[in-house]
Parts: sequence; structure tokens; C-alpha cells
Amino acid sequence: MRPTILRYDSLPSTNTEAARQAMRGAAEGLCIVAAEQTAGRGRQARAWASPKGAGLYFSIVLRPRLEQRAWPLLTLMCACCVADALAEACGLETDIKWPNDILAGGLKVCGILAETVETELGRAVVIGIGINLKPGALPFELRESATTVEEAAGRACEAEELLRALTRALARRYEELHQPLGAELLLQAWTARSSYAEGLRVRVRLADEVLEGITRGLASDGALRVE
Repeated sequence: MRPTILRYDSLPSTNTEAARQAMRGAAEGLCIVAAEQTAGRGRQARAWASPKGAGLYFSIVLRPRLEQRAWPLLTLMCACCVADALAEACGLETDIKWPNDILAGGLKVCGILAETVETELGRAVVIGIGINLKPGALPFELRESATTVEEAAGRACEAEELLRALTRALARRYEELHQPLGAELLLQAWTARSSYAEGLRVRVRLADEVLEGITRGLASDGALRVE
């Protein structure tokens, strides 16, 4: 996969634009980057604050050659890539909270949203990544639960440098995931980057219930084991 970047000054949502491009036949690796999103969204249809120049707002089109039951691994893959890119480009060590939140100092600095799209070339996956770079990225009501790269790292982080590190990581890990031991290597990488993987008491909110227990690692499909 060779990432190709399309840049926009403003979009309602990079995921929406990436899905539109996928339905028009966009090749795997197309990346949509916007300076701002006017209707950015996260998991469970939550709004994602995306003011101009305050974050990295990014989506990528993937056409995985994996069995569909393995597609949830793509979200874990992206979480590892974000963690690696933040360490490389910004000197920021992070923690991954299952399945797809990136934390710095216990506060959310990045969210990841994966969506499937039906296209004439087959089903595609669009993965959106929103990284809070500067203090202006956060509305007041999120200040207790989220942070920015600049605040957590104690210095500014250039969006372009972070984007380059992220696309390199995505290209490498995506190809690795398609290799015979790719899934196993990815699960090991995710576990190494997460304090949530093993031995932590957690509450997991599902669609219609809340589970409590101790984390016991990841299943082969990326599900979190809790007992």
C-alpha cells in the first residue's frame, strides 16, 4: 500500500469524503486530510471537535485482503500506528485504551473511527483518525477527560511531521498484517503499548450492557478478554 494524500481546507468529515471517494473507486491508501472538520464524528455518533489548524484530521481508504472476521484488527493496527507516530514525531509516549483511544497522562489525545463502505470494487474500510494537537482543539467541557499533544509533550508538534510518521507506520503495519503471522505480531504490538491489556479492572460499555472485570489480554480477533 502506498498512501496518497488529498488535502482540503475544510470538510464536514474526512470519513464522509473518504467513503465518497471509495465508492467512486478510489485506490487503497487514499488519505483525506482536512485543516478543519465542520461535522467531525467519533464512535457512537458523538461529535468530534475539529477546529481549524488545531489537530490532525485524517481518514484512509483500505481494501483489506483479510477474512472479514479479522477486520476489527484494523482498528488495533491504527492505534499502534498512532502511538508509534506520536513517539517518533512528537516525543510523546502514550497508552492505548481498548479498542481505539490513545491516552497521554490518562487523558484522551486521539480517537479512531472505522466504517465499512460498499463499493463496486467490493467492501472497503474507511478509518478516521483525529489527533488533538493544540489547546484550541478542545472545547471546555472536554478539558477534564481529554488533552492535546502540545500540552502532554510540553512542546509543539508539527502536523506535517506527524502525518509523515503516521503514513509510514500505516503502510508498514498494514503490509505486515497481511503476512502469515501478521495478526499475531499485531496483537503483541498492541499489548506492548497498552496498560489496559492485562490485569486491569475495567468497566466496558457495550450497546445494551456494561461489563466489569479484570482484563486478560486480547482474543485472536482483537476482542478484549474480561473475566
